[in-house]
Amino acid sequence: MSDSTYTPPKVWQWDSANGGKFAHINRPISGATHDKELPKGKHPFQLYSLATPNGVKVTILFEELLALGIVDAEYDAFLIDISEGDQFSSGFVGVNPNSKIPALVDNSGDKSICIFESGAMLLHLAEKFDAFIPKDSAGRAQCLSWLFWQMGSGPYLGGGFGHFYAYAPEKFEYPINRFAMEVKRQLDVLDKHLANNRYMCGDQYTIADIAIWPWYGALMLNKMYEAAEFLQVHEYKNLSRWTNEINEREAVIRGRMVNRNWGDEDEQLPERHSSEDFDR
Repeated sequence: MSDSTYTPPKVWQWDSANGGKFAHINRPISGATHDKELPKGKHPFQLYSLATPNGVKVTILFEELLALGIVDAEYDAFLIDISEGDQFSSGFVGVNPNSKIPALVDNSGDKSICIFESGAMLLHLAEKFDAFIPKDSAGRAQCLSWLFWQMGSGPYLGGGFGHFYAYAPEKFEYPINRFAMEVKRQLDVLDKHLANNRYMCGDQYTIADIAIWPWYGALMLNKMYEAAEFLQVHEYKNLSRWTNEINEREAVIRGRMVNRNWGDEDEQLPERHSSEDFDR
């Protein structure tokens, strides 16, 4: 192993120039850096997000709810450009003190509700509209188990493997091998489960699928970190079948466009205020 060794100091000090793609927006303190109110639209739900995997989870669910004809799920989606530090505005921090996308305000009731963490949003919306979550106790338990599996496992894929493989200023063998091993274990967990299940909860498409697909489906499709060959994702046949089936859903196609401001122009919809916005 060729990695250089590092001896931690007795007291850690923040080096704001420590490198990496996102070094300029990472800091060891919380709170707002500037005053700026969030924009507001006319619909019951106000989403402030970016089309990263965590953001896409929520826009897919909104589009799936609307596809069912649930008009009360109409939403406005405003772009939060994390590369510009929008997540540190006073308005955004007021909704999400953790300064991570997405952030959601539910104005459909007597009192506005602020929600942060994508898993919390999926559960909130599924319960509110009684959709994409099993009604029986056993099915609900399975759905929530896989939902929280993604919330707990995703950081190993993103902040672990993705960071050291794609974004770190230098490549080191140990962290890449460590997290590649864990990601392949996770892919194997999904693949084996999907050998006997069409979706994560049997034959029912749920918020568990909606949570997992933007991370692991994107990885399978080589749309994340350009690591498909490195991880040999073609080995996971059942996961590939599941990935491709969900990838073709109309609501998923729409949802992954929302709050996207990079890539092909016909796949971008930086802001969304109406279903007509997709007809450009």
